Amino acid sequence: MPLPRKFYARENTAKIVRELLGKLLVVSSPEGCVSGMIVETEAYLGAIDRAAHSFGGRRTKRNEVMYGEPGFAYVFFVYGMYNQFNCVTGAAGTPHAILIRGVEPVDGVELMQERRPKAKRLTDLTSGPGKLCIAMGIDRSLNGEDLLGEKVFIEKYRKITAENIACGKRIGVDYAGEDADLPLRFWIAGNAFVSRK
Repeated sequence: MPLPRKFYARENTAKIVRELLGKLLVVSSPEGCVSGMIVETEAYLGAIDRAAHSFGGRRTKRNEVMYGEPGFAYVFFVYGMYNQFNCVTGAAGTPHAILIRGVEPVDGVELMQERRPKAKRLTDLTSGPGKLCIAMGIDRSLNGEDLLGEKVFIEKYRKITAENIACGKRIGVDYAGEDADLPLRFWIAGNAFVSRK
């Protein structure tokens, strides 16, 4: 059962980003269904956040979905080789998003391994935003997909308590000046599928 729209529609993205930890990301395709427990997330806070694609109210064809209704997928392509999966949060017109940085495989592990044959260890399979998109079959065709639908959604799975959540600055956003140091990356402490310890 997908999380309801109201989960994503709340104004406090910095709270939602923590609550996504322990939830299950599910992706269905003609090849099969795969799922993984979310173990690492990053929040991007729209027009006021220099690290966000929508900083300063920037609005392009690429980031248009961020300005729409909450609870939709924002998938973008980076470095000419990787897709990255985000959830749109907050009210419509407020371009907030949460990047899913790491998941722990649950269902469809063999299919994930077929998609990422170079991953020699299970812990390397989905421990990063680009890796998990390849393993889970997430690409730009899912950009703008409703997270309350059947192709891709997030559902309740495991409750993670506050004492098991670690926090730090986001990764790969050094260009964002002071905003690069904001403590908006969260992960399940000690989980082997976190991209960076």
